[in-house]
Amino acid sequence: MKEFKVMNLSERDIETELEKIGFDSSYKKVASDKFRYKNIKIFDLTSAQVNILKQTALSVGADCASHRDVITGSVEKSDAILGGSYSQIKKIAEKLQSQPFSLSCLAEVILKELEATKTKTKLVGILNVTPDSFSDGGKYYEPKLAIEHAYKIAEDGADIIDIGAETTKPFSTEVSAEEQIRRLKPVLNGLTDINIPISIDTRSSEVADFALNNGAKIINDVSGMDYDSHMVDIVAKYNATVIIQHSKGTPETMQINPTYKDVVEEVYLNLLNKINYAKSKGVGVNNIIADVGIGFGKTREDNYKLLERIEDFKSLQVPLMVGLSRKSLLGVKESDNELKDALTIAVSYPLIQKGVEYLRVHNVMLHKRLLDLTN
Repeated sequence: MKEFKVMNLSERDIETELEKIGFDSSYKKVASDKFRYKNIKIFDLTSAQVNILKQTALSVGADCASHRDVITGSVEKSDAILGGSYSQIKKIAEKLQSQPFSLSCLAEVILKELEATKTKTKLVGILNVTPDSFSDGGKYYEPKLAIEHAYKIAEDGADIIDIGAETTKPFSTEVSAEEQIRRLKPVLNGLTDINIPISIDTRSSEVADFALNNGAKIINDVSGMDYDSHMVDIVAKYNATVIIQHSKGTPETMQINPTYKDVVEEVYLNLLNKINYAKSKGVGVNNIIADVGIGFGKTREDNYKLLERIEDFKSLQVPLMVGLSRKSLLGVKESDNELKDALTIAVSYPLIQKGVEYLRVHNVMLHKRLLDLTN
């Protein structure tokens, strides 16, 4: 009996593989959509919308799953999962454009999900000007040392430097805006000619206002603008970039038995709502970066679920940042930073492959070498 040889193919290489078998090169780009597949979850559809979507999907050989009682009309709303090849989903979107119940708007959203974007991961170097940060608390507390390290971070290849004057590690207490500004002022004064953008890690709109008025371009708010309701107005006022992070609770309480029914979906919807809120308050969509908040109100299992499914967050339609550097999810809390950096690199590599736009890291030089290898 003949033994057949088979091999699994990565979707990202399908065009190359079609060419290798002698497929018509002039048609390979169009044909590749028939060999790539996509599953899209759509929330809160009416029964009428679901039924039209399902029939449209079936008409092109794809499928759409929904609540089992949609067919009887006994539920008013249902989430749906649309699945098929890129080619099929494009045809579904085309057909939805002529359908009622706002399905033409859904068609546009679906087509956006299919847009291919090539991203190059950038590095956000961490500088803590605090006496008590979990990794290097106190090491760069003196302004002179902080300024020297900032220039080294830039020299090592960082694209952005993120300066924090308040530790937000688990069980830490808040630092006043006045104290944060006192810590930041001499450092910002010493970085007027640094050649990369400065981000300020703060939850305070008062600190953000000061920083943006003194050379900073980005605000990294680990509370996702929950802590200070004025933060969104300050970001909009300066036309600044904001990193909106998910966090469950405050640093004082966030690691006290955090629980989720579905951590990926809950974090996703929370970030989506915050992004929409920011846009409604005048923050430009091109000025928003999203962060799933590794270690901020999550168990170790939660953190790894988010990392495993980080590509799902591409549907937010904004760049993604991940900050896992030297954190406890690596399982070596009491070890030295050399081991923590090695494990950080190991966990970061798949994120680069998955197109995460920003990695927030302590050891910039090591990650820059990794990026040079992967590129």
